[in-house]
Amino acid sequence: MKLGFREGILHDETRTDWDASGPRPVRWSFWYPAAKDSIETEIPGRSWFRRAAVAHDAPVRPANVPYPLVLLSHGTGGSAAGLEWLARRLVRRGFIALGVSHHGNTAGEPYRAEGFAALWERAPDLSLMLDRLEDWQGDLGGLIDRDRVFAAGFSAGAYTVMLLAGAVAQFSQFEQNRLKPGGPRGPREFPDLADHIPSLLRKSSVFRQSWSRISQSYRDDRIKAVLVCAPGRSVRAFSEESLRTIDAPAVILVGDGDTTAPIEECSSWLNARLERSRLEILAGGLGHYVFLPEGTPLGFSFAEHLFSDPAGIERASVHEEISELSAAFFHGISSPAII
Repeated sequence: MKLGFREGILHDETRTDWDASGPRPVRWSFWYPAAKDSIETEIPGRSWFRRAAVAHDAPVRPANVPYPLVLLSHGTGGSAAGLEWLARRLVRRGFIALGVSHHGNTAGEPYRAEGFAALWERAPDLSLMLDRLEDWQGDLGGLIDRDRVFAAGFSAGAYTVMLLAGAVAQFSQFEQNRLKPGGPRGPREFPDLADHIPSLLRKSSVFRQSWSRISQSYRDDRIKAVLVCAPGRSVRAFSEESLRTIDAPAVILVGDGDTTAPIEECSSWLNARLERSRLEILAGGLGHYVFLPEGTPLGFSFAEHLFSDPAGIERASVHEEISELSAAFFHGISSPAII
């Protein structure tokens, strides 16, 4: 099957960018089955990630039934490209996949403390893609099954898809009164994040407005099930009451060697508070970053820790296992009536 790829940008007129200079940008990447005569070419440019050849802007392969859609949310500081490995494997299994790069919290643009602190702003990015379906679907009109829309996220992306499922945050993980003595003051990508929050609250009206939306509900009932990959400590900010109200099925995946988001503290805690979830622990000493693509020599030279797995582990094989499990989960949810 030929892999089609498109990308673009939408603007959310209901929210401003972090500079208050215009509407919030939502950059998107879309993977889909391309027409049989499409020509695949390598994606130009240097990358930390191994990437498959794609048919840029190719026509969509016709289908007898509409394609189910999986929305993708990357980890903190990452980009939609970080879940390309899952997207293309889901396309081979009968889905289409669309990821966004979250403003201020993505390697696709300069990092912003606001984007790392206000993780709840990521959820409306995905809802916007459903609200504005006609603005990006092109010749897919009629080929997207609106009754089978799912979401998958890694790390901070796991937090994002839980918000879409109905989780409600009570606080931000790195606000001053939540810090543990000697503990981290921010994620690896923004280690002094906590030190920026007080000044942002004083000086930035955009950030203050966002901060006031911490405990807003971002539930989107169009999303019928969620895949939650290696959720981090940020999920501990969710109110347990809101977690008990979630009726969308969830599969939680985590490596048995994840020290960045320890199982008992994060995945098991979340699973125990959901009514319709299943926890799958991937064996083999797998760490947090097994949910990233395979690395190129460039990636290994700059960030070896992101791409190194235990001896005897082939990341591509782990990705196949995850994709097969994910596709089976999503295919098993055929309509809202069955949920």
